[in-house]
Amino acid sequence: MAKKITTQNNFFYLTTALILLLLSSSLSQVVRIGWVDTLSQWVTLLTFVVCLVSLRFDSGWYRFLISLVVVWVMLALAHNLFEFTYASVLMVVLMFVFFFGTFKSIMRQILFTGSIDNNKVVGSLALFLLLGLMWALMYLLILEFSPAAFTGLEKKEWGETFANAAYFSFVTLTTLGYGDISPVTPFAQVIVYLEAIAGVFYMAIVVASLVGASQTNQDNQDE
Repeated sequence: MAKKITTQNNFFYLTTALILLLLSSSLSQVVRIGWVDTLSQWVTLLTFVVCLVSLRFDSGWYRFLISLVVVWVMLALAHNLFEFTYASVLMVVLMFVFFFGTFKSIMRQILFTGSIDNNKVVGSLALFLLLGLMWALMYLLILEFSPAAFTGLEKKEWGETFANAAYFSFVTLTTLGYGDISPVTPFAQVIVYLEAIAGVFYMAIVVASLVGASQTNQDNQDE
């Protein structure tokens, strides 16, 4: 995989991995199996690996993200083998930090930098998916400490609740607001409307970046 992934196609692989993570989490809700949490961990680990290989060109963040994955795997083993009580919460925290680091790395590579190409356009989609995933993880953390913070979301193992949290996150990010899941506590409400603001703001930033890069390409061709 590492030989095939280059700076011209790395965001295609990364975006595909994120989409597969979302699809697998929703599939686990349809196919009720006893080891759904373990399956979620394996799919998440696979997503981490693809993200790492795709971002190996950013050496600074690459080393930091590798260390996060190593700690995450150790926590997963502690959770599965020794039933470490707080391992699940710490895994969600590390997932958030990993996706945040991935978000920053991609953002530096595609927004307002260089000419625009298909890889960067797909990278902007990856940024949007990462935004939704990060907020979904925040909702899971809120549930850990405030189980009644949302109507329609129950506190369970993160692998069992992740699909519903991701659904609510992207519905909020796109400002659809179906209403089947709603924040109840004041803190949860603040986090939710901040995501809606971030979704609108992100679209404005991406459009400005793509239009600016396209205009720069056109000006360079005219000279």
